[in-house]
Amino acid sequence: MRVKVLGPLGADVNGVNVVPTASKPRQILALLALYPRRVVPISTLMEEIWGVDLPASAMTTLQTYILQLRRRLGTAMGPDAAGSAKDVLVTRYGGYLLQIPPEQVDVHEYERLVAGGQRAFDSGDDLAAATLFRRALDLWDGSALVDVRMGCVLEIEATRLEESRLVTLERRIDAELRLGRHCEFIAELTDLIARHPRHEGLHSQAMVALYRSGRQASALDVYQRLRARLIEDLGVEPSPQLQRLHQAILTVDPRLDVTAGPRPSSTFDRYAS
Repeated sequence: MRVKVLGPLGADVNGVNVVPTASKPRQILALLALYPRRVVPISTLMEEIWGVDLPASAMTTLQTYILQLRRRLGTAMGPDAAGSAKDVLVTRYGGYLLQIPPEQVDVHEYERLVAGGQRAFDSGDDLAAATLFRRALDLWDGSALVDVRMGCVLEIEATRLEESRLVTLERRIDAELRLGRHCEFIAELTDLIARHPRHEGLHSQAMVALYRSGRQASALDVYQRLRARLIEDLGVEPSPQLQRLHQAILTVDPRLDVTAGPRPSSTFDRYAS
């Protein structure tokens, strides 16, 4: 069984799609897939489906949804399968679990690649870090669980994953900039700061990439547009880190030309103190 949650929900057994069309069984499958081989309590499943306003028939209805999922699994597994659908979607005391290896769910492969990329980044191996981060990001096919109706539990998980995706993207660009690939990523960074107009880390990367590409005025313009947005939306100035980066660009600080150094750091953190 292979499951995808980094984009539209996908699950297949022997090449047969087992994702239900009804919204609540889809929620159950998505939640179980996020925690393979771990028991998801009945109370958590009910909270995801109905929130705090549980119907009187909640337990019976949940069992019906589990039965529907098992039927789809059983049909896809076929009559000659070594086990049954109950061996895949397993009942445990107080909950249910999806008995599949974590590596068969794309989010776990993503997290493995991100962890490897972070280790490479921390050790100063920027080429390996950029490669691993890129492979992790390539697993995404849109927003997490984009076609699943989300209750409070899945919404928290999807928000966590989207934040992780953004951090991974920022780290990948940091590694690329340390490798001297500033010209290659100006277009991507321009798009990213338009999508995230108050994200200081991405703006700092865009400023550095433009500056290193001989576009000092454009780098300064990025800062001024961000500053205007922060003042207008939040009534605050850019952070001290970003102000120091702005000053470094104004004074043509030679540290801005360093693409890699003995101590790995992000573009944003370089001016933290």
